[in-house]
Amino acid sequence: MRLTAIDEGHLRNGLPGTIGIAGVFPGEPFDLERVRARVRERWGGLERMSLVLRPPAGSGALSGHRWESARPFDAGAHITSTDQDLRSLFADAVSHLLPAERPLWRLLVARDALVLFAHHALLDGRSLETVFRLLMDDAVPPLPPRGPAAADPTATVRRRPAVSAAVVGRELRRIGALGRPLPTAAAGEARPSVAVVELDPRVMRTARRQPADGRGATLNELLLSTYAGALRMCHGPLRAWSKGSHPFYATVPVDLRTRRSAQQLGNGVTVLRMPLPVDLESPVARLAACQDQVAGFDLRCDAHRAILPALQGAARAVPWLAGVMARRLARPELTTSLCTAFKWRDHPSRLHGRPLARVVPLPQLSPPGTANLCLVHCADAYTLTVVSHARAGDAELIGAAVARELSALAACDVSAVRAG
Repeated sequence: MRLTAIDEGHLRNGLPGTIGIAGVFPGEPFDLERVRARVRERWGGLERMSLVLRPPAGSGALSGHRWESARPFDAGAHITSTDQDLRSLFADAVSHLLPAERPLWRLLVARDALVLFAHHALLDGRSLETVFRLLMDDAVPPLPPRGPAAADPTATVRRRPAVSAAVVGRELRRIGALGRPLPTAAAGEARPSVAVVELDPRVMRTARRQPADGRGATLNELLLSTYAGALRMCHGPLRAWSKGSHPFYATVPVDLRTRRSAQQLGNGVTVLRMPLPVDLESPVARLAACQDQVAGFDLRCDAHRAILPALQGAARAVPWLAGVMARRLARPELTTSLCTAFKWRDHPSRLHGRPLARVVPLPQLSPPGTANLCLVHCADAYTLTVVSHARAGDAELIGAAVARELSALAACDVSAVRAG
């Protein structure tokens, strides 16, 4: 089975491509064999979890990779126990390739957590969430996909949205507009670093009620605005940065799956670029600016639904084009920071009777000059993971700065104004 152009791009961008999700279950470690039995029961029938990657037949420029099904499903080869803590597991995973001789995922049973890693070509972040939910005690197996979604979760049976040429043109210009990378110590000295930050739930609840005269803030809007403030705190306003006069862009993943393909595994998202308001001084002003931009996402998503079929068709017909596009989009001046947030809505969730206390995400490592952030709300726990590829230790600095910015936003009074 040929890979989709998006899957192929994740293989050809020159990056390790490992992403992950962990569930924290306080108490004694899980029994390894019971976990393996649950995985066989819940994942054994999922074709995506049995796919092995095969290299192109002949020139990689003329033919693409293929998926082949590896049967029978071998849970024992993928699921092992470990004594490593979560932070060290994440730090190791982001810069290492998963073994190519078997399906590109592994599940680790840690002391108080279950940790799933996968290559982004196999599963996107929504897919990680979907399969992880299937392990919970009361999970409902997904319905088998039908129609175009069975092959590609971004495919849709509804008519392509009617968007004007002007809207499509503006979105294409946004995709190609140059930004600037994160400041690094010096050329060639960028280092991967990972930070996991447990945020104060009281601060988060208060911050989500900002701006005081508005509708409140979504998790994504909070993450984007406080990241902008964290960058200002760590590096100063943009005029103090050394490289150029371009804006600093973040990219926000948006799921394109339809209701019919909601649980389909694979890669079903697009990303929308937006300049972060680093130069605004007020936390509330930064939040309002991010909300104004997020308000236009629906129309922009329609533009992507109109653009993507042609781009994917061309890249699928000419595999080297997928690599060209992937490597271009992976440049730090084009994809500087991936910022995503979601809520684990199934609460309470239990695994073998043990309650899920926290969900910890792992975004992928991007090229030098970048940092990726993911925020998850589970029960009353808010967890931020930062994966930086800039100065040594930058992930910890960014994570701590985001936490301080959230506190500053929560402390803003009613009279805070939208202008910075």
